[in-house]
Amino acid sequence: MPEISRFFGIVIKMFFDDHNPPHFHAEYSGYLALIDIRNLSSFSGHLPPRVMGLVIEWATIHQEDLFADWERARAQQELQKIAPLE
Repeated sequence: MPEISRFFGIVIKMFFDDHNPPHFHAEYSGYLALIDIRNLSSFSGHLPPRVMGLVIEWATIHQEDLFADWERARAQQELQKIAPLE
């Protein structure tokens, strides 16, 4: 699963040809959540509240980039790295 971003110990990944809904995986210190790109909500797993806030802040800024990477992943194309939250 390619890593598309990393910030504050949070790793953001996306699978190739993954199931719907369009989403990404956020990992942090043993926690994992799947985040729906359309509404930026978790539909599986759990992150600590502060970490989830950072992930949603980042995803809000990069929602278009995430949709573009989702389409690339569905087409088995190379994913683009997305700038970290600073």
